[in-house]
Amino acid sequence: MNTKIDLHQTVLALSEALDLVGVDGLQHGKRVAYMMVQGCSGLPPILNETEMFQLGMLHDIGVSSTETHQYLVKHLAWEGAEEHCDVGFHRLMRFAPLVKLAPYVLHHHTRWDEYPSLGVPPDVALIANWVFLTDRVDVMAAGHYAHDILEKKEEIIAKVGYLKGRYFAPELVELFLRLSGNDAFWLDQEPRHLVQFLQNEVARLPLVDISYKELKSLAQIFAEIVDTKSQFTHEHSLGVARLAKYLAVQFKVDSENIERIEIAGLLHDLGKLQTPDEILDKPGPLDEGERARLNHHSYETFQILHKITGLEDVANWAALHHESPNGKGYPFQRKGGDLPIEARIIAVADVFQALVQNRPYRVGLPDSKVRQIILDFAATGKLDSEIASWVAERVEICRPLAQ
Repeated sequence: MNTKIDLHQTVLALSEALDLVGVDGLQHGKRVAYMMVQGCSGLPPILNETEMFQLGMLHDIGVSSTETHQYLVKHLAWEGAEEHCDVGFHRLMRFAPLVKLAPYVLHHHTRWDEYPSLGVPPDVALIANWVFLTDRVDVMAAGHYAHDILEKKEEIIAKVGYLKGRYFAPELVELFLRLSGNDAFWLDQEPRHLVQFLQNEVARLPLVDISYKELKSLAQIFAEIVDTKSQFTHEHSLGVARLAKYLAVQFKVDSENIERIEIAGLLHDLGKLQTPDEILDKPGPLDEGERARLNHHSYETFQILHKITGLEDVANWAALHHESPNGKGYPFQRKGGDLPIEARIIAVADVFQALVQNRPYRVGLPDSKVRQIILDFAATGKLDSEIASWVAERVEICRPLAQ
């Protein structure tokens, strides 16, 4: 795949996936990024403004589950908070363009008075603690934007001051007090104004391209975030991507699109980060309301990915993975002729992987059962008949790729 993708645009788009984990608590990463950038002029030049922006957007890259997010937004600190920091650290260490941010993510829930015993470099401790402070400020403020944030700001400021020297570095608290005394600091973070900040920030940032190899590495990280959200879907996206790439080769898809279809397979379920854990983890059939909530996910995937210039096709194929040739799929109710072969391949790979995957409540279905279901779906127009029939004849070949 020869197209290069802008790193900043990709970070901004994929950070929306992290915000989805909160279900109703959107824009957390964006507000933290705003506050971190505002503090740049008062901090030593340890990270530049671009890096501070990226760190704010991605500081919760270790979070997948709604349950973990609920702890994050309800408690100042709790036992086990370091787990998502450690996960986030290791994820960023696998992505070379942002590896510099990993140490700050590792320590972004560490209290200031704990650093002397940890041997953390002072520069890392200072910036990580700035992440912690701005993150906790947003937890206190999030429910008040567009409502009564100016009435509540003094209460938030007093709380941060009370934690000075214990949770937060004294110099960082003083920096926050200087910034937060301005009403505009709070009003800028209301949804309608925050959008303008993000647009201005991305426009100001220098263009940084990432290669296909780097994009695939980042896609694998976000696939892992999605797949670890539920015990029932562990490694689902990775299996879909492997099988979709294999099928693309077999059906002689354009060589450049073979690589793109792998990216689409990795990212096709990004929107599931908004689906509550209890729906994804339900071992039995979903009721009508739960099914409707789940059906949002492919549209959310589209809304995230289509904002990345150069990934328009990937966004389309990923979003169409629950469409059916009979026109009864979702979210766009496209019919057979309107579905590109790449989307039809991902749809088959998605169903096949779900059938053969071992899950806590059952082992993967036997070959004969998988074959029967795939052919039934083809006969009723739920899946492309040519691709489904080809796979049904080669279940034993496709299974190890999907599992």
